Amino acid sequence: MTVVVLFLAALWAGTQNALAGGGAFITLPSLMLTGMDARAANMTSTIALFPAQVATAWTGRRLVSGAAELSLRALLAISLLGGGLGAGLLLLTSASFFARLVPWLVLFATCVFAWGSFLPHTHASPRLNRFSAGAIQFIISVYGGYFGGGIGFMMLAVLTAARVVMRTAAATKNVLVAVINASAVAIFVFSPQVRWQAAAIAGTGAILGGIAGAHVLQRVNERALRVIVVLIGIALTIGLFVRSA
Repeated sequence: MTVVVLFLAALWAGTQNALAGGGAFITLPSLMLTGMDARAANMTSTIALFPAQVATAWTGRRLVSGAAELSLRALLAISLLGGGLGAGLLLLTSASFFARLVPWLVLFATCVFAWGSFLPHTHASPRLNRFSAGAIQFIISVYGGYFGGGIGFMMLAVLTAARVVMRTAAATKNVLVAVINASAVAIFVFSPQVRWQAAAIAGTGAILGGIAGAHVLQRVNERALRVIVVLIGIALTIGLFVRSA
């Protein structure tokens, strides 16, 4: 029964990651229910979701682009460097600081995304420039390698603030998440805390969900997708604040 629940949770997580992000908040508690501690579950979740992230990124590759005058190559390099640094920090430090920070980061990302999606803009509206977009992406990448939960959602906020079209932002986010986690996975695979059987079960479900989500992304109504993303962000924020209380 635990195997079935883990598979279905990962299926849901893969789909949600493709559309908006936050899938790690589904796989992490599911893995902890199998008896893992939070650290082992975090590493196992990152490895399990990685193949799905690659599959999702590949499926939606035609929509990928750069942002805020930063080329896609530059964004990939920033993400790779930040993800590796964050994963290294996880092996050296406590995750308590990031655990307290996560609800505020997701709340901020939700507000930024909602503002960019539904409020009218003027020509004087703030827009991320090359430096600010690169700096924020690096910070998100470090966080992503360290913990990972909600990075896709935060990147959607950054990309849409840089005036990237929603579908393109979501597809670009999927590629950048895969690159960030590639750095983390390259480090985590050597940890004895990873539970490979659970990772294989969750990984299979996440791949199927990720591919399905990437196809839905190319067909779903854009305004409806924005509403879904904001609702997911609100739910994540409430859940994270309750959990950290």
